[in-house]
Amino acid sequence: MTATSIEKANGHAVAERGFDAVALAKAEAIRTEAAAKAEALRIKAQGEAEAEKILAAEKAEKERIANERAAMRLEKERADHVAHLAKKEAEAAKALAEKQKTEQATADEAERQAQQLAEQERSENLWKWGARGIYLVGLIIAAPVQFMHFWDRERPFLVAAPALLEGLALVLAAGAAWAVAHRRDVLPYRIGIMLSAIIAAAINMYGGMTDDRIGFNAGLIGAIASLGGPIVLMAYEHGIAQKADGIPSWRERRAAERKAAEEKKAREKARREKADAEAAAEAAKALAEARALEEQKRKDTDRQQHHPEVWKVAEAMRSARGSQYVTEQIWADAWYRVTGSKTVGITPEIEELTQAAQFRMRAVTEAPIRGDFSLVESQKVTHSKKDPDAPDGRRNNGGTPPVRRPGQTAPLHPIARKQAALEQKKD
Repeated sequence: MTATSIEKANGHAVAERGFDAVALAKAEAIRTEAAAKAEALRIKAQGEAEAEKILAAEKAEKERIANERAAMRLEKERADHVAHLAKKEAEAAKALAEKQKTEQATADEAERQAQQLAEQERSENLWKWGARGIYLVGLIIAAPVQFMHFWDRERPFLVAAPALLEGLALVLAAGAAWAVAHRRDVLPYRIGIMLSAIIAAAINMYGGMTDDRIGFNAGLIGAIASLGGPIVLMAYEHGIAQKADGIPSWRERRAAERKAAEEKKAREKARREKADAEAAAEAAKALAEARALEEQKRKDTDRQQHHPEVWKVAEAMRSARGSQYVTEQIWADAWYRVTGSKTVGITPEIEELTQAAQFRMRAVTEAPIRGDFSLVESQKVTHSKKDPDAPDGRRNNGGTPPVRRPGQTAPLHPIARKQAALEQKKD
């Protein structure tokens, strides 16, 4: 807005109406100031509006970013939850599979044992009835031979002799079965069975050789039948007795012997490996001890050459403590006794150099900044050069400078005083 001078007021010249030029200028200044204030307020309002828009946009952007981050976190948590559920399902499926596998293995083992038991029962029944059948067949063959041999019209009671001979073996076989079932000694029954069978076989063989009605062939087969039936039945009872007593069979004994031989071989191999490992450990230990002794000798020689004073004290302490050699603890104690330093290798000279270096570094790092940003310079009053044509400011007091009294000047900063002291010391 441009300010213009007022030449007329209400159609008359200003001079004519007697307007004061100063008042007009003041009025114009007021109007200009008001216009400037209005413009400033408008610009301020516009700026505030723009700032509010910017702030609103920034807030909206922050909210958008926050919402996006929240969505990302939610998505990550959802993905983690899905992965966790998948992991749990996999673990459950694995556990179920392992359980089913274990149950299947248990069922297979039970089925195998059941099949084995059934096979054992089947074979045992077959063996039992086969042995009894052979005994019955032998009795059928041997009994007629004995009947023909003992038949005598004058002594008809001898017809019971075959029943006695064959029945004796049969009864003794039953006694052997009873002894097996009741876990009694079965040997006497077996001896009686064999004696009865031998007697019956001898009679059948004798009848076949002496009686033409019987013949040699019938006597021979009768003798075999008298022996075969009891022998087969006794073999059956022997197997039952071994099973009841828990006596292993020849196959089981052979498998046990083979297993024992393998275990013995494995133990022998383990013993040899253990012996070899112990020998290797002993060799490694001896080598380590030799190296440690060599290293100790090197340390002792080095310390004795470079630190004789400390070495004398260390030797005295070693002897007093009864140690074989100067240990690290003895050396550290001797170093402290001689040098006063708890850190091995640090002497007073080295500590002095270290302290001096640390002091210099601390002085450099804690020194104020020099230049335009110096805090020291800011504590000093800067005087600008006075214009030569400027009037003398001391004209009102006759040209005498004002008296400066203590406390009128602000003190320097402690860092500035320290820096001034350092500069003075350097000079």
